[in-house]
Amino acid sequence: MTVPWRREKKREETATEQAPAAIQVRPAQAHPFRGMDGYVPLHRPEFSLYRSIREAIPVVDAAVLKLVRLAGGVSAACGDKETEAALNEFLRTVPAGRQQRGLQSFLDSYLDCLLTCGRAVGEIVPTADGREIAAVLCGSVADVEVREGDSPLDMVLARREKDGSARVLPRQDLLFFTPYCPSPEEPYGVSLLHSMPFLANVLLKIYQTLGTNWERAGNLRFAVVYKPGEENLDSRRVQERSQLIAQRWSEAMQSSRAGTVRDFVTVGDVEIKAIGADQPIPDCQAPVRLLIEQLIAQTGIPPFLLGLNWSSTERMSSQQADIMTSEITALRRTVTPVVEKLCRLWLRMHGRDCPFTVVWEDINLQDQVEEAKAMLYRRQAEGLATEGNKEKEETP
Repeated sequence: MTVPWRREKKREETATEQAPAAIQVRPAQAHPFRGMDGYVPLHRPEFSLYRSIREAIPVVDAAVLKLVRLAGGVSAACGDKETEAALNEFLRTVPAGRQQRGLQSFLDSYLDCLLTCGRAVGEIVPTADGREIAAVLCGSVADVEVREGDSPLDMVLARREKDGSARVLPRQDLLFFTPYCPSPEEPYGVSLLHSMPFLANVLLKIYQTLGTNWERAGNLRFAVVYKPGEENLDSRRVQERSQLIAQRWSEAMQSSRAGTVRDFVTVGDVEIKAIGADQPIPDCQAPVRLLIEQLIAQTGIPPFLLGLNWSSTERMSSQQADIMTSEITALRRTVTPVVEKLCRLWLRMHGRDCPFTVVWEDINLQDQVEEAKAMLYRRQAEGLATEGNKEKEETP
């Protein structure tokens, strides 16, 4: 007499013996910047999301660096030439942290954080006796919380502690805080990249799919199908032969990867096909260009300055130069109060009370040949005017 549970166990063993070989599937692949998939434009995103956009899309990172470089070049002008020379020497040699010197090094880091995160914080570090400025440092906006002050015109900076609390920082007069493009809804600044997460996520999906398609076309996958046919083989013999074919095929593929040519010989009706190799790789140039155009338009930089030759001409037109000049001027106007605060404090520490002006270097985006021609024409016009005046004076 057969016990029922033993009968069920016997059926399970028979089904296991007759089961075909396991199907091999490749794991799912996705781009490594998963934070963009979870972005919801209903709340303020983390600053790490904007850093991920710059890290994932090189053209966006290059555009931010271009804006930072083009906005550089600052000095101070005073009525007293001795004070002006001393102040400019201080701006040129002030320590900026991490073996960096000069106010320009500080402004590069400050502007980079301002454009990426929508706000930037910094600190003036005085010496122990309080008679000199020891360093000017750029802080991390992720560790600082902005709070309203006693009046709508005041604000204070607080440091976020590990337990979740916030401690108001001392010496608020030595701290810098600059918002980028503040609005009534976002009074503490909006990032230059705030409208990019959705498009950046779509672009990364295209790049990931493009890499997967090239891997499919270059690193082929094969499907080996064994058909027993009319052979009088039981299920166990069929399974053993299938496993043997799979083992020999795997060895042949591993030998090919190692640079050794190895033939695959088998007996029976065996069909070998390349998976997906017959399908062409879709052209992604049009959608990629469309997305990159949208991303670059947010930065305001002409595409060819980033190495993208999309137009028939490679010269910057006067309209594009004017737009770029206005963008850089607005960016300089945003950080000018920071430079003024530093210069004012240095003058007070040294007992000097003379008016000063922050002077930025001229923005030069025009073609050098065209500028030389314009200067030549100007000199020729001045020479002709001088000769005309001489002829009038010589005429009785």
